[in-house]
Amino acid sequence: MASAYDIIVIGSGPGGYVTAIRAAQLGFKTAVIERSYLGGICLNWGCIPTKALLRSAEIYHYFQHAKDYGLSADNVGFDAKAVVERSRGVSRQLNTGVGFLLKKNKVDVIWGEATLDAPGSVTVSAAPDAPRNDAPKGALGSGTYKAQHIIIATGARPRVLPGLEPDRKLVWTYFEAMVPPAIPKSLLVVGSGAIGIEFASFYRTMGAEVTVVEVLPQILPVEDAEIAELARKRFEKQGIRVLTGTKVTKLDKGADSVTATLETPKGNETVTVERVISAVGVVGNIENLGLEKLGVKTDRGIIVTDGLGRTNVPGLYAIGDVAGPPMLAHKAEHEGTLTVEAIKGLPVHALDKAKIPGCTYCNPQIASVGLTEAKAKEAGYDIRVGRFPFIGNGKAIALGEPEGLVKTIFDRKTGRLLGAHLIGAEVTELIQGFVIALNLETTEEELMHTVFPHPTLSETIHESVLDAYGRAIHI
Repeated sequence: MASAYDIIVIGSGPGGYVTAIRAAQLGFKTAVIERSYLGGICLNWGCIPTKALLRSAEIYHYFQHAKDYGLSADNVGFDAKAVVERSRGVSRQLNTGVGFLLKKNKVDVIWGEATLDAPGSVTVSAAPDAPRNDAPKGALGSGTYKAQHIIIATGARPRVLPGLEPDRKLVWTYFEAMVPPAIPKSLLVVGSGAIGIEFASFYRTMGAEVTVVEVLPQILPVEDAEIAELARKRFEKQGIRVLTGTKVTKLDKGADSVTATLETPKGNETVTVERVISAVGVVGNIENLGLEKLGVKTDRGIIVTDGLGRTNVPGLYAIGDVAGPPMLAHKAEHEGTLTVEAIKGLPVHALDKAKIPGCTYCNPQIASVGLTEAKAKEAGYDIRVGRFPFIGNGKAIALGEPEGLVKTIFDRKTGRLLGAHLIGAEVTELIQGFVIALNLETTEEELMHTVFPHPTLSETIHESVLDAYGRAIHI
């Protein structure tokens, strides 16, 4: 006999487990199906472990520059195995934490591969051989499960391009890049989005010679062009070679190296490195779910939904990466919350993707929300732009982090904040101030009359707003 639930969530990544917990809070009998790792890619092989690696690199960087702070540190080095193990330990801790949260909220965990049989019905079978944890204690297993509402939250995997197929030894995806047996002496990173740039930053700080290749004319393609150019200059100053408008046309593998043929704006060239990281984006996991059988509408690898997660099949929903960009954990979490609250009948508004922040945790950090300057102009806005450099901020100078910029964009006519773009120390923490301002439809006047604590990096937010109206104090 099939087990019955109000809501079944397929996938336990940030979108999936948050959705399941919120559903349980709302009184729904809820289960989550997982085939590999509680917490999904983000907690186990993405967002979290990369931040642990980058933190180790950051501290190593500070040791190398101890004299800048009046300190001394001799014979500074690192243990690559220990760096990786710390990162894995962080993931294990959070993986266990997700299991605790699901149990606390009385969400059943079903372990295995999910296939949709019919609306409201899903069959779970043993997952095929793949890297995964053992089923958590108390998890249910194979069988048929029924639910009035089924939410697909199966996440994404690395995109694979012809000729750049990963072999797990010489050509890596983020899986292999997170657990290197040793730091390679040289590295080619293909793709300059957040994933590629974070790995380039980590490996460069740890001593590798790094080349970044981007087919588009700008690195960090989704970011404001001015911020991306500042980032490029900082990366190049650190010794990262950046090639834009360039594509990899061929990889020749040796015993322990790869020679890449690059098509650049200046002609073809070859570069030989120990390892290659393919970071050309991700694709949603929508295969082998039974979507075709149910007639679920998809478009270029994305499940088509309305603003509240609903597909064209009643009772079936999709959130997170499978529902389209931006493919970010926090987007998935919020999307899932809106979906179950809508199912409950609570008053909710469709997700406004223009108000979702993006963060890249390289050195220097980069963060943004809303329209870039170019996009604002394309949309027909007459804009005011404010800029404030970190060199004018006392806290930044005290931290030894004087290089950075906060850029704000306003509608000249109404004073409405349209976008904010930041580069510098800890800007991934600062961006939330602008996210709140956007969601509250804050104007320049309200921001200018907000009191920011001194001395803090947050004062750069205030000064950037003031600068847009010709009132900046410290520049």
